[in-house]
Amino acid sequence: MKFSLMTDYIASGDQPNAIKELSNWMEKGVKYATLLGVTGSGKTFTMANIIQKLGRATIVISPNKTLAAQLYGEFKTLFPDNAVEYFISYYDYYQPEAYIPQSDTYIEKDASINEEIDRLRLKAMVNLLSRKDVIVIASVSCIYGLGSPIDFTEKILNLSIGDEISVRFLSEYLIDIYYSRNDIEFKRRTFRVRGDVIEIFPAYEYNAYRIEFFGEEIDKITVINPTTGESLQEIAKIGLYPVKQFVTSHNRVLNIIPLIEKELDERVRYFLERDMPLEAERIKSRTKYDLAMLKEVGYCSGIENYSRYLSGRKEGERPFTILDYFPDNYLTIIDESHITVPQVNGMFNGDRSRKETLVKFGFRLPSCLDNRPMYFEEFENKTNQAIFVSATPREFEIEKSNTHISEQIIRPTGLVDPEIVIRNKKGMIEDILNEIRIKEKKRERVLIITLTKKMSEDLTDFLLENGVKARYLHSSIESMRRVEIIRDLRLGEFDVLVGINLLREGLDLPEVSLVIILDADKSGFLRSGRTLIQIIGRTARHCAGKVIMYADEISPDMRIAIDETERRRNIQTEHNKAYGIKPESIVKSVDEIMMISQVAGYRMSEEKSIYNKDRVKGMSRIEKIEYLRDLKKKMDKAVEMLEFEEAAKIRDEIFVIRKEIMKK
Repeated sequence: MKFSLMTDYIASGDQPNAIKELSNWMEKGVKYATLLGVTGSGKTFTMANIIQKLGRATIVISPNKTLAAQLYGEFKTLFPDNAVEYFISYYDYYQPEAYIPQSDTYIEKDASINEEIDRLRLKAMVNLLSRKDVIVIASVSCIYGLGSPIDFTEKILNLSIGDEISVRFLSEYLIDIYYSRNDIEFKRRTFRVRGDVIEIFPAYEYNAYRIEFFGEEIDKITVINPTTGESLQEIAKIGLYPVKQFVTSHNRVLNIIPLIEKELDERVRYFLERDMPLEAERIKSRTKYDLAMLKEVGYCSGIENYSRYLSGRKEGERPFTILDYFPDNYLTIIDESHITVPQVNGMFNGDRSRKETLVKFGFRLPSCLDNRPMYFEEFENKTNQAIFVSATPREFEIEKSNTHISEQIIRPTGLVDPEIVIRNKKGMIEDILNEIRIKEKKRERVLIITLTKKMSEDLTDFLLENGVKARYLHSSIESMRRVEIIRDLRLGEFDVLVGINLLREGLDLPEVSLVIILDADKSGFLRSGRTLIQIIGRTARHCAGKVIMYADEISPDMRIAIDETERRRNIQTEHNKAYGIKPESIVKSVDEIMMISQVAGYRMSEEKSIYNKDRVKGMSRIEKIEYLRDLKKKMDKAVEMLEFEEAAKIRDEIFVIRKEIMKK
């Protein structure tokens, strides 16, 4: 397998030794190893070199969506010729089904799916099945259930020029793999038929395909622009994949209905024997409705609760996940392992508790318990070989790795860990404002870490009222928007970012020279020694790096963080003296920042209209109408985001397009 690492950087400092040690351990079959690398030491570059050297399909698991997006951009830049994919939860908003017995409150499932993330997830699945040089950047959602790779593979249709197949058969097959025919609005997951020509817009691609027939034989296959219909490239063959992540046939759905009915009868009998008629009637009516929907349309709301039957698994058997799409010898890299591993470990219990309540009170059948994430033990068993990566690994990673721990303390840039200043909370807000003013004059960025969402929002409002360009970032902000905010901070669109724990692990923010930590002495998860070390690391990429902790006293956790930072400062300082290294801040161009923020870049290109007279001129009337609909959606979105100037530009474009259509 060939991975082409494209970079001008040369491994230096501790990197060559770390790359050599970790690669050798993996080649010898070591199950677990740890890369203990400080912030700014180039851990991502080390990971990339290991992947290139081993030549294996790799999954890099990140603790949150924001960091996953950053890693995705970095790996896309480092491996432009390989398949670097993005696999995170596709929900912008997710309210799981739940029941609260204390208040007799039933909460129905409610979710908002992000179409772009859904496309990227499908693309990851497709590339894992179609090529070998794949790197998947994932969040911990990678341990949640997914459709069977066997079922998904069985639905793939490979087409080549000269194949004998009719337009009708291809149309029926596309419907069977969940495409819908739409001759008016050509969008993802649809196809349209125009005589002896079928145009298909896959859910996982930017472009569409045009297949031309001569009788019942494929005569020509062309990649086309889905908006303009312009031919981009002629190709000899294509593979068409399902447009849903859960794939099953209608016959299988019909075959599992008796099994569900049998479980329903047993559950109704269970409730009646325990004098629970309300629960018996509830589970009966709800399940009967689902079965009726499955019979008629092959689908029902909450179909994932019957995933055990749909995938042919036994009771308690492990669900299929994206890990099942990888080849057997794949490599797992767990980034920021000190927080990622506990997240993976804790996923199952929270999910199980909620569903057990639903089962107990007759809202779901017991088989819904098998719609679950993997147990941690299942995750360990499924993992082939793993490298833990962290500046602060826990005892778990150290014990698992045994002696296979490679340290990466020396930064190639010569940068030392930041100076730490402790200040009293009295007069804190005015002091913060003064520090920000100093950094504004130097065109440097500031991070402020709070304890609560409310505090971050209130502080941001205060800063804005005082003329500071500031924004806040927390978990209520949808994933794609978070990436945009990080990108805009780095580009200098604003100067101060206020947040809680999203600003800790791994975020590469070399433009930040000051980190302010509020309530640093409030010991706990958000102010533990390990957490404080991670927060301090956010400004370790700037030669003027400084951390201000506001506290009434120095807590034991603060002392741990201060002492470890000082130890690392001394190591780097001695190295710099020995080799005559002068510390230099990491500076990245606008182009580099945009490349690293590729997920946000796509969203921006989707939402901001680019009017092209020549492109519109070549459109048919129907295509212009479709383009007009798209512009209206973008205008509404711009208004929603309060981007009124952009909305006005799109409005003007809409007027021009309307005139073009009226001419016809």
